[in-house]
Amino acid sequence: MCGLAGIVLSQHRRVDESVLLAMRDAQLHRGPDEAGLYSGEGVGLAHRRLSIIDLEHGQQPMVDEVAGLALVYNGELYNFPSLKTELEALGAVFQSRSDTEVLLRAWEQWGEACLPRLVGMFAFAVWDIRTQRIYLARDQIGVKPLYYGFTRSGDLVFASELKGILAHPDVEHRLDPQALEDYLALGYVPDPKSIYSGIFKLSPGHWLSWRAEDPEPVPRQYWDVPFDRSAAVTEEEAIAQLRRLLDSAVASQTIADVPLGAFLSGGVDSSAVVASMSRASQQPVRTCSIGFEHAGFDETVYARRVAGHLQTRHFERRVSADDYALLDTLAAVYDEPFSDSSALPTYRVCELARTQVTVALSGDGGDENFAGYRRYRLHAWESSLRARLPLSLRKPVFGLLGSLYPKADWAPRPLRAKTTLQALARDDVEAYYHSVSITSAAMRQRLYSARFKRELQGYSALAVFRSHAKRAPTKNPLLMAQYLDLKTWLPGDILTKVDRASMAHSLEVRVPLLDHRLVEWASSLPPGLKLRGGTGKYLLKKALEPDLPRDVLYRTKMGFSVPLAAWLRGPLSKRVRDALLTGAIAESGYFEPVMLERLVREHVAGRRDHSATLWSLLMLDAFLRRMKQPADAVIPAAPVRKSLAAGARP
Repeated sequence: MCGLAGIVLSQHRRVDESVLLAMRDAQLHRGPDEAGLYSGEGVGLAHRRLSIIDLEHGQQPMVDEVAGLALVYNGELYNFPSLKTELEALGAVFQSRSDTEVLLRAWEQWGEACLPRLVGMFAFAVWDIRTQRIYLARDQIGVKPLYYGFTRSGDLVFASELKGILAHPDVEHRLDPQALEDYLALGYVPDPKSIYSGIFKLSPGHWLSWRAEDPEPVPRQYWDVPFDRSAAVTEEEAIAQLRRLLDSAVASQTIADVPLGAFLSGGVDSSAVVASMSRASQQPVRTCSIGFEHAGFDETVYARRVAGHLQTRHFERRVSADDYALLDTLAAVYDEPFSDSSALPTYRVCELARTQVTVALSGDGGDENFAGYRRYRLHAWESSLRARLPLSLRKPVFGLLGSLYPKADWAPRPLRAKTTLQALARDDVEAYYHSVSITSAAMRQRLYSARFKRELQGYSALAVFRSHAKRAPTKNPLLMAQYLDLKTWLPGDILTKVDRASMAHSLEVRVPLLDHRLVEWASSLPPGLKLRGGTGKYLLKKALEPDLPRDVLYRTKMGFSVPLAAWLRGPLSKRVRDALLTGAIAESGYFEPVMLERLVREHVAGRRDHSATLWSLLMLDAFLRRMKQPADAVIPAAPVRKSLAAGARP
């Protein structure tokens, strides 16, 4: 795994290498093993390498003057052996075993048409020396990040992380009001926005090209989740196909020249990956998990149960109740405001894993592929009710009832009649958006200052979901919810969380359940094979019955979370009060002081559970405070073992 950076000048001159080096080394944690630089007419490419495959070769930037190409690349191509064979049959000659050289030759042979052929997680930039054009591309699912934008003088800049771009002195640091609304609604800034105006994330499954004479680039999509067909398979056939696809994905992702292991929470998804690894491995799989002192959030008993059942070499660490001290560290790791509190245990499990391995496999993606989230069950049930009455009738009737019914934060979700009544007053897309919002639209309107509302000009984060729904290849309510998650929550929250937390420790994390071929296949399944009788991930659980204990497969889902509500009423109560009432949040002018004070008072008194909103504001406060700090603050990393002065040729 690696970090990349680049500058493409809008005028013919040489790149300032000191600026390029600053952009590169702001991402030192992503690649502590080697460093490379390429500088040509009008362009500069830089790279930091975490060596995984072919440790002696594959240095970057990889430059071939004869082919007229220079490449910087972050990620892994899992099908590089078969691609290499195909390219050799077409006359390509290779000097290394690295997937980097395979990617370079694939681009030389097919150009952007190579993208649908790639299986893996990747973000890369190719400079065409002859046409003076840069190409940027990102993997189908969005496992690896890629930011880009323009300087005040019109130069294109790009990097794996936002901190790489912000290291350029000519990049403007101006908050995007719409991105801030997205964050406060969802807890993350969804693609293609970043928190800063004029800096963007390249969306999953997209590529773009640009040269100095062009206007701003328009990203083009080369892949999307199909959801446009139903697999005509029996349950038994689907189970057999799923086991084959899972084993194939896991096998391709266990290729490495460094120590490899897996995360193991004791949940279905991580257990599925470890079970597949164990079937194929001659040696015990190394597994890592994190436990909590708070029993209601601790899954270690299940992780140990699976580890014992599969005979893994299991490593475990407990997180204390005061691990919220990581809050400021996380603000530095994520660059943008990011309020998923499970980033805390994710950071710790990556820290633990790095003491044992350099590559870890994760179970991320199982819930999105096979309808595992509890919210899918509720959404499907509510959708069936909505289908019986027209929106013109539901909206006034259930809207009024929802406004009158008392709020019951204490009740289980299915028993919160207010929430259900409000959902019935909306269409499917708005209802699902509302169900995943961490702060409701009504609450945000009360929180926002008059100035901030003027800056938003009526914009709502609902527009993110509307735009994806408009392009969705399905109208089925359950499949639509999955599609929306695959376009927003998965890349914006889950994969961002794991990428930054793992790379902060120079750890590569791979996600077999998000092999795009498996995602395509899962999207083709009938809804009844995913959600049946209130059981989510029905097919996945049935497929795993020969490998895992039933009490692991069919236990109540816990999730990877922390005791936020208790923290914010106890040891964090003073910090949240100071941050919201006298800190950077209060000084920002975005919020109404009276509402901020009310949120804190009601939560601390136990009258309401505002923990998700308060945590998002606390993380925003940490982000705003960091904006005032020197730009050279970077994440510590291991010492560099090698250094390259220039790009290596294959």
